Amino acid sequence: MLRYYKFSLVFTAACFLAAGWYGWSSTGSFAATAQILWIVFVLSILEISLSFDNAVVNATVLREMDEVWQERFLIWGIAIAVFGMRIIFPIAIVAIAANLGPVEAVTLSLNNPEEYEQIVSSAHIGIAGFGGAFLAMVGLSFFFDADKDVHWIANVERFINRFSSVPAVEIGLLLAAIYGISTMLSEEDALTFLTAGVLGLVTFIGVNAVGAIIEARETRKKAAGEMVRSGLGGFLYLEVLDASFSFDGVIGAFALSNNMIIIALGLSVGAMFVRSMTIHLVRTGTLAQYRYLEHGAFWAIIALGAIMLVSAVVHIPETITGLIGATLIGLSLWWSIRHNRREGTATSVTLADD
Repeated sequence: MLRYYKFSLVFTAACFLAAGWYGWSSTGSFAATAQILWIVFVLSILEISLSFDNAVVNATVLREMDEVWQERFLIWGIAIAVFGMRIIFPIAIVAIAANLGPVEAVTLSLNNPEEYEQIVSSAHIGIAGFGGAFLAMVGLSFFFDADKDVHWIANVERFINRFSSVPAVEIGLLLAAIYGISTMLSEEDALTFLTAGVLGLVTFIGVNAVGAIIEARETRKKAAGEMVRSGLGGFLYLEVLDASFSFDGVIGAFALSNNMIIIALGLSVGAMFVRSMTIHLVRTGTLAQYRYLEHGAFWAIIALGAIMLVSAVVHIPETITGLIGATLIGLSLWWSIRHNRREGTATSVTLADD
């Protein structure tokens, strides 16, 4: 198992060394440096706890992709996740919101972190609408699937599955939720939230449309059309999904620090471990071994999407978000292990009778 996490451990050590150097060179105080290292540690744990469900869903999609695109996602995707979402994304928010150039935004983040944090936080309504809508659609689409025949929370999932034949039922539910939440916001914020939510929905539909087009083309080219999300469509889907997962971590990080360098180091450590977890799940076939693990991850995604949408009205601590996701995945893993033990016992009894 260690081989899957070796690079992440090395990367973690490098980030902590960088954090220690930055803390000492900028403060000259042992206590202040120790505090910076502690914040980086907490941020990395926060990111891992918020993103474990991301790793499970990534593995669900990656296992259906060919090895070439798997490698491309694991190499290019992590670069986009670490540098794009954890560093460039917050700077881009400030640049757009404050009408600044990229250099001015970086200068602001380093020289005036309080104002930088305020500008990023002011964009929360739009981020909550876009990210919440996209994640909610990812989760709802998994359960509103007419071909789904394995159920974890059986009564609830079977009830949902009854309506899977109704066209676009999940889209209707999401739009109703977005509208309902918008009525609790001011007129200006409501417009921002509605626009962002619709854009999140359109992005989900667009990315899936690209995947469907590529899938149809590959099906025509190959007699056995077993690849569901291979190629560019799957890559785009995973990148948008990872970006949506990153929103709450980036925004929540400002509760611990408003220093861009500290935030980037802490969240990058977490992002790297998500990559390692994804590789571990794909290479070992863990998802096939634990039949309800996917269900737990997609329930966690629905919970995260709902929390992001509701956070436009009420602040929900990131600790609670992480605990909900970890609890759902932990329960689904335990349920899977219990199922495997029961199946093993039943098989043993059958063989003994024979």
